[in-house]
Amino acid sequence: MISKVNRKAVRTEKHRRLRRYLAGTAERPRMSVFRSNNHMYVQLIDDTAQKTLLSASTLQKDVKAQLEKTNDVAAAEFLGTYIGKKALEAGITEVVFDRGGFIYHGKIQALADAAREAGLKF
Repeated sequence: MISKVNRKAVRTEKHRRLRRYLAGTAERPRMSVFRSNNHMYVQLIDDTAQKTLLSASTLQKDVKAQLEKTNDVAAAEFLGTYIGKKALEAGITEVVFDRGGFIYHGKIQALADAAREAGLKF
């Protein structure tokens, strides 16, 4: 009998393969995205110093107050513009996009497009 690997294990393996080639620096941090069933999380990470420079999620009070739902494409777009504005205020203009093993489609794509429109380059 063949046992099927669960979706989380498949995603983490994809993320591990992606991370071989992606690394963030202080000048160009890695924009890491995680999506759960109910929320989205974004971090700007400097891998050389192993430090999180900025973070945002749909759990934050100021973000959650602006949203009707926290798990749809509109929430992902808002989070992308929010992290883009925060990054520009902190002096970060270029990032390396890390989709976290998720397919670049739907919420992940909406977040990335919104961050680009806010002024981030990747």
